[in-house]
Amino acid sequence: MANKRPAPLTIGQRVEMFVDDFLIGAMHNASLKMNPPQKRETALKIDRPWEGLASGIYSCVFKANDKYRMYYRATFPNTLTDKSEGQACCYAESTDGIHWERPHIGLHEFEGSTDNNIVVVGSIAHNFSPFLDTNPNCPPDEKYKAVAGYAPEGLFAFKSPDGIHFTPYQEEPIIKKGAFDSHNLVFWDAEAQHYKCYSRYFASPAEPNIQAPEDSAIFMGVRAIQLSISEDFINWSSPQPNQYKHNAPLEHFYTNATIPCPGAEHIYMSFPMRFMPERQKVEGYFKVGVSDNVMMSSRDGELWDRTFMEAWMRPGLDRRNWTQRSLMPAWGILETEGDEFSMYINEHYQWDDSFVTRVTVPRFRFASVNADYKGGVMTTKRFVAEGNRLILNYSTSAPGSIRVGLIDQDGWPIPHFSTEDCDVIYGDELEREVSWRGSSDLSPFRGKTIRLKFELKDADLYALQFAD
Repeated sequence: MANKRPAPLTIGQRVEMFVDDFLIGAMHNASLKMNPPQKRETALKIDRPWEGLASGIYSCVFKANDKYRMYYRATFPNTLTDKSEGQACCYAESTDGIHWERPHIGLHEFEGSTDNNIVVVGSIAHNFSPFLDTNPNCPPDEKYKAVAGYAPEGLFAFKSPDGIHFTPYQEEPIIKKGAFDSHNLVFWDAEAQHYKCYSRYFASPAEPNIQAPEDSAIFMGVRAIQLSISEDFINWSSPQPNQYKHNAPLEHFYTNATIPCPGAEHIYMSFPMRFMPERQKVEGYFKVGVSDNVMMSSRDGELWDRTFMEAWMRPGLDRRNWTQRSLMPAWGILETEGDEFSMYINEHYQWDDSFVTRVTVPRFRFASVNADYKGGVMTTKRFVAEGNRLILNYSTSAPGSIRVGLIDQDGWPIPHFSTEDCDVIYGDELEREVSWRGSSDLSPFRGKTIRLKFELKDADLYALQFAD
């Protein structure tokens, strides 16, 4: 009996980024290629008296009203342990995502003065992670929430009407199972209509994606990511380990920085800091370990695609980034001017000149289908066309090009819409309408099952979208 042909995909008018093979049917002399971020300016120098050597990490960035907000950890000088009371969550703000200021908060004293930007102080501030609750049913006095905690006590929740004055959400932890000794995150998932919490646990080094045995120490094994969900922020599902496609090897993921991509919220992006605890590059440095970060994606937030095993951002030539726990991405992707995504990375962790750097990626350009000068072809899977125009996010070299053809569900080129009919595309544009012999009208194919054939030469195809 012949295998039943899979049903055509439904992509609607979503932006479909080529960060995975979801839409890809076949490639010849073409492949998926990651697009690393571009370093910009220093966003924040970690140089205040209350910002000791372990400051500037576990950061959260998001936009609320007309300001961008950044929350980050500060460890007071001479703070020795993760549970020390000499820790704080600090707040900075910006109108453009480039220039950041520390406002005078005046809530907590440091060395006899309240002239600082401290929002929360004490051991709970070690990994205090706020977010803006976009659930339409969220009460006004809970518009900002946060999570923080540590094993064995658990992960605790907090609420605030303004993102400055936080109080406990309840006395009991919202989640008990896990290690939580890192950057634990929560956000409202508008696509799934529930809250997602990504937190730290330790996996068995012998079997990927399997939690360490119940009778083992809680901090034994490989640093890993687990997911819990909740519809009401109070009752949470039992944490489940992230799953990975294609038997990706288990690596130490120190953080996760997981978030739906702005403008393409059906795709979850994650930027874990990857830790190599057994390596030491800088001789004489007081702690062992080196780190970088990676990029991965998911269609459901549970099963993750690690097509790109290489580093998203390398330590590079900077010697002070070749020590433990540097290059930790903040949680959050900001949409800033210039049609770019802004993200934030800590550098020089536990050095006396540590700082937070802004890095950028053009909108939706995390990865691409790439072909070199010799040329290549990518054909999509079958899908239902639900728009009158096809928009591409692409770039080519000066002699490079892209041509697009429509193929019917039986595999035949559609007359007048073949790659030979396509008006040649070249340049570098975030939005380019495709046309065939001068016409871009695809309304005759609306509701029909088709495939697309891309002929690429020295070109990158980052994303596509059907539109009216």
